[in-house]
Formats: sequence, structure tokens, C-alpha cells
Amino acid sequence: MIIIGIVLLVVGYLLGIPFLWTLGIILTVIGALLLVLGSVGHAVGGRRHYW
Repeated sequence: MIIIGIVLLVVGYLLGIPFLWTLGIILTVIGALLLVLGSVGHAVGGRRHYW
């Protein structure tokens, strides 16, 4: 999710599309939040791990 967010940020910036820029910021923040919650041991979405 973080990688998709960064790609959307770059594409939105290069093409000048504000919607992609905003969507990229949102996906990057959500991905970082999920990464932090998962790394400290909190269950995310009712699961402790995804494998």
C-alpha cells in the first residue's frame, strides 16, 4: 500500500493531477499506520499476522 501510494504521488505530481496526489498521500499514510501497528504487535483487522 505504501509503494502504491508513493507511485500515485509521483504520477500525480508529474502529470499535474491533484486527485492522484491526494489519493497517494492518503494511501501512504494508511500504509504507514498499518505498518506501525503491525510491527508493534497490535492485531490489525482482527488478525495478528497475514501468513
